[in-house]
Amino acid sequence: MVIRAVVWDVDDTLFDYTAADRAGMREHLAAEGLIDAYESVERAIARWREVTDAQWARFSAGEVSFQGQRRDRVRVFLGEELNDTEADAWFERYIGHYERAWALFPDVLPVLDALAASHRHAVLSNSSIHVQDRKLRVLGVHGRFEAILCAAELGVSKPEARAFLAACEALELDPHQVAYVGDHPEIDGRGAADAGLLSVWIDRDGVYTGAAAPAGPHRIASLAELPALLGADTRFGAPSTFG
Repeated sequence: MVIRAVVWDVDDTLFDYTAADRAGMREHLAAEGLIDAYESVERAIARWREVTDAQWARFSAGEVSFQGQRRDRVRVFLGEELNDTEADAWFERYIGHYERAWALFPDVLPVLDALAASHRHAVLSNSSIHVQDRKLRVLGVHGRFEAILCAAELGVSKPEARAFLAACEALELDPHQVAYVGDHPEIDGRGAADAGLLSVWIDRDGVYTGAAAPAGPHRIASLAELPALLGADTRFGAPSTFG
């Protein structure tokens, strides 16, 4: 099996979404005068993540639009019946703080450089093209990818096989010629494996260390391990820390 292309997840794979979200929400709470409404800043941030995960699940299930899940995140988090304009304005103020904290993981540029000559590259995200296209431009890596596909425009989201197969079709490659790299063991890892791609799960935090990992994806702790896993002709690879 020869892997000719790598399709990438974005948030918490290339881009440190969790750190940016936490930093952005911390600044936003202070600016909105909401810190005293919670026991602590950490509890407020945890609540924001709970609400985000729940509303994102609704979007992934097709129950609400991409913009709708954003508005509902604000309404549920604040516990207020805001109209669309009010919810959009609150979210946009948050986005301003969030974007100032954007950063790639430190292992991203080295691995993209290492694989630039040996593999083609694309993106498949459960977000929207409006969000991810701009994000990749701001982060300086947009030009690294031949195609950028997102669930909001595809009409299907990971872990559905059709999402992964759409990325393969965009590259005009069969699934067995494509690797998918993502941070979620089920949505990314098992989803890509079930669709017939070489599935690579980046588990930087060692969530499953010492426990049974999901069947299907290859688990790595750093993107530095990816070239060796792909059999790329590069000296960049490193042995897996998970064994």
